[in-house]
Amino acid sequence: HVLIITLNVNGLNSPIKRNRVAGWIKEQDPTICCLQETHLSPKDKHRLKVKGWKTILQANNEQKKAGVAILISDKVDFKAKQIKKDKEGQYITIKGTLHQDDITLINIHAPNTGARKFVKKLLTKLKGDINSNTIIVGDLNTPLTPMDRSSRQKINKEI
Repeated sequence: HVLIITLNVNGLNSPIKRNRVAGWIKEQDPTICCLQETHLSPKDKHRLKVKGWKTILQANNEQKKAGVAILISDKVDFKAKQIKKDKEGQYITIKGTLHQDDITLINIHAPNTGARKFVKKLLTKLKGDINSNTIIVGDLNTPLTPMDRSSRQKINKEI
């Protein structure tokens, strides 16, 4: 089986935070780890190194905002065939084989405002890459209920 974990890390420029995230990844021991909001620059690939995880694919913004990454465990047989990266660091798409099975993985970090429109536009753009072997993960910034939209609402404690 394949275990995929995803986490919005809200910035990885602090060595302490990178160490904590690396520890969490090792503890969870997934096959694939998807991170959002790395806030790293394209030159910062070395900052994502985790022992046992040589395959690190990322899409970053030059201004150290947004940023997504996919780490693939050395324990699995994965071969990347095609990688699509967003220059804004809001998504990365990887087509490849995992244990000889075709897989497409899309890691998305939607902006806080206009997330619905962004996700719809992105998935329409990537329609040709999406099939029954596609897994979409990430922080879609899409509230599930009206209560999730506002921090100003009074929350009924019973709910």
